[in-house]
Amino acid sequence: MNEPTRRRRSSGRVTLQDVAREAGVSPITASRALRKERGVGAELTARVEAAVQRLGYVPDPAARALASSRSTQVAVLVPLLSNALFVDLLEAVHRTLFPAGYQALIGVTHYDPQEEEQLLRSYLAHRPAGLLVTGFDRTEGARQLIHASGLPCVHLMEATDAPGVYCAGFSQLEAGMAITEHLLARGHRRIAFVAAQLDPRTLQRAEGYRRAMRRAGLYDARLELLCPEHSSIALGARLFEELVQTRSDVGAVFFCNDDLAQGGLLAAHRLGVAVPGQLAVAGFNDLAGSDQMIPPLTTVRTPRYEVGEAGARMLLQLMRGESPAASCVRLGYQVVVRESA
Repeated sequence: MNEPTRRRRSSGRVTLQDVAREAGVSPITASRALRKERGVGAELTARVEAAVQRLGYVPDPAARALASSRSTQVAVLVPLLSNALFVDLLEAVHRTLFPAGYQALIGVTHYDPQEEEQLLRSYLAHRPAGLLVTGFDRTEGARQLIHASGLPCVHLMEATDAPGVYCAGFSQLEAGMAITEHLLARGHRRIAFVAAQLDPRTLQRAEGYRRAMRRAGLYDARLELLCPEHSSIALGARLFEELVQTRSDVGAVFFCNDDLAQGGLLAAHRLGVAVPGQLAVAGFNDLAGSDQMIPPLTTVRTPRYEVGEAGARMLLQLMRGESPAASCVRLGYQVVVRESA
């Protein structure tokens, strides 16, 4: 069998012209066939697709966007990829966008507003079709970039009724209140709040804790243990040890995230602190493994997959020029009561 002709640019990349030549058609016809335009016959389309397979041709999305004024990329900005919370969200975004012909251009901000702004400047140069961003807290420069781009933008993981803002999420503050109220309902009065990362959503949970404690007339700022380090199981264990050493009268602790709470439970076992007998423990997010801890962790189940799916669906509507039924999709949360609290 003869090898197909592979005359390429100096870069070595197979071009649309190579595909057209291999299929025996013009580049314009090859392009129309790949776009599945109605005026191109089935036999001709099959020839072009066979040429694509033989040559290993991969379309250049940037060139396609310039030629058609349309992009198949969506910029998605999340704080971390090491957090299962955002892995679940991205999985939903991909499963929603990909069948519709869009690819996620993922950026990781590391909870740094300046890094997010730099990513926006870089990704907007690729002319994406839309934006998915995490939360509402960002620099004024980032807000101006989003506004000036004119691109549809959906905010994830938080909810607001502000006019002109599209979002999918839930109230972090109300969820923080709900888990604190659960601990209060169990008879606990000295309830600590232990947090790391201290990103905007963590601080909203902290405010929920404060409101519930103030409403009960029990708020004491000395019961807060706030650490700016990245959240982790190891840090949770360390903070638990600090808590029992410095606040021995505490009867329950609300950790801002399940990885901290998981570390706290492991430390409790190591230190011989009975949970929930001596100290009740609650977390947030219902991450993998929380139901397998000893004892199983009481926590707040958050709908991160559903948030990614709803946000991506809303963005698809906006990119098609359609108006979503609501500008804010509120997906709620669930207090999951297990043996730890």
